Amino acid sequence: METTLRGVGVSHGVAIGEVRHMGTAVLEPPAKQIPAEEAEREQGRARKAVEAVAADLIARGNLAGGEAQAVLEAQAMMAQDPELMADVDRRIAVGSTAERAVYDAFAAYRELLAGAGEYLAGRVADLDDVRNRIVARLLGVPMPGVPDSDEPYVLVARDLAPADTALLDPALVLGFVTEEGGPTSHSAILARALGVPAVVALPGAGELAEGTVIAVDGSTGDIFVNPSAEKKAQLTAAAAERKAALAASSGPGATADGHKVPLLANVGGPSDVPAAVDAGAEGVGLFRTEFLFLDDSKKAPSEEKQVEAYRQVLEAFPEGRVVVRVLDAGADKPLDFLTPGDEPNPALGVRGLRTLLDHPEVLRTQLTALAKAAEGLPVYLEVMAPMVADRADAKAFADACRAAGLQAKFGAMVEIPSAALRARSILQEVEFLSLGTNDLAQYTFAADRQVGAVSRLQDPWQPALLDLVALSAEAARAEGKSCGVCGEAASDPLLACVLTGLGVTSLSMGAASIPYVRATLAKYTLAQCERAAAAARAADSAEEARGAAQAVLSGE
Repeated sequence: METTLRGVGVSHGVAIGEVRHMGTAVLEPPAKQIPAEEAEREQGRARKAVEAVAADLIARGNLAGGEAQAVLEAQAMMAQDPELMADVDRRIAVGSTAERAVYDAFAAYRELLAGAGEYLAGRVADLDDVRNRIVARLLGVPMPGVPDSDEPYVLVARDLAPADTALLDPALVLGFVTEEGGPTSHSAILARALGVPAVVALPGAGELAEGTVIAVDGSTGDIFVNPSAEKKAQLTAAAAERKAALAASSGPGATADGHKVPLLANVGGPSDVPAAVDAGAEGVGLFRTEFLFLDDSKKAPSEEKQVEAYRQVLEAFPEGRVVVRVLDAGADKPLDFLTPGDEPNPALGVRGLRTLLDHPEVLRTQLTALAKAAEGLPVYLEVMAPMVADRADAKAFADACRAAGLQAKFGAMVEIPSAALRARSILQEVEFLSLGTNDLAQYTFAADRQVGAVSRLQDPWQPALLDLVALSAEAARAEGKSCGVCGEAASDPLLACVLTGLGVTSLSMGAASIPYVRATLAKYTLAQCERAAAAARAADSAEEARGAAQAVLSGE
């Protein structure tokens, strides 16, 4: 019998196949005592296992590249954390086996994260994965993970660790469904990068029986269990129609009546550039520079190393626009040499621009490197600061850019509600705004972007969030300046139309989403987009907002 479930669609496309479940977690090792003379040997076993797991994570990251590489390198650093290893050694010294010491040390650290207001709940999933990998290696058992199958399937899991998601084979994994996670979780972001249909935050996903045929609509979040032949045909036809529209769409982003909406790519490093170029990106709307700083958490990369990496990206878009975000450290991206380790709630502490203003030499080196990387190139370089709260922040950043001799436009990210509310004031100091909708939603609704239980508040269709986007766009228009969106909201084709109607002047997203957004924008006029935006803002919930916009654009 066909039934329908509803989660949160986070990656476009349709997948139809049998359910295969992710392997279960590593069992808890027995708590047995070892004689004192074995302690040194056990400590050696633990260190070797940790180094092997870290090396494996880095190797997986090198294979995956881009966003996944940065995530996996951060996990490797987590495995090698000196305080964690010191705790493991202490536990072994008083009689624990290596595997039990690792298990207990990670459990204690897990409690510390949970006690910090659960802002780092998303990192807890990563921590659990690292622990499981180390314990499995020590026990000599395979690490549970993606099922071994010769036939394509739909992967179902409570959540997916970055190490698993990054190397999914799209030829075998038709799509995936998770019980946890949200629109901006690592799994969602990596799914979009892979072009794999995905639905997250589906209650009871684990209860889907192995081998059950399901149809996954990554655009709507609908899961059809035991779909009828008619439903399969309907979904397949819709997918084919979308694919044909994508193939027919090319060139710059624009509405049906010719209103230009540049479509840019989010990139996490040089390895993301080929996909962006292939997708027809008109430039880069968000160049995340954190990947350079994750190689060594003890010190910043040299100016020379930064120049080389930045120039690789700038050279790929001659005559194009490249928007670089300076280092966004802190909160879920801690760096030993920059961020304090004892903040009670790092999301509300020293993060982003605040960190850089506390360490002006790091900011100065990065801005100088960007200036040198752009020398002699015809690229339109723009540089923006993360986590700008007010005009004073914007002025401090613009002053630093000028002091470094940077010949570029200076901008501010709108990720804090105060920046949206006072956007016109901020624009007295900078030349453009870029909305980071993931963090803007997090701070607007007090909803951690990694916690599945509050995923409805992370939905970019929330009318309150659309109000803040509209405020920012209106301020930019009044000042004769630009206002783009570089958050995950831009990757939703329907929402891209609404954002255009709100007055957003450019959209930046993962490369895989660009063709979908280009094709959808081309179907509607600017006036239709504006009416859809007004209807969405008049709604009282995210679901109602999406439905209202859809009704306007479909002529209902």
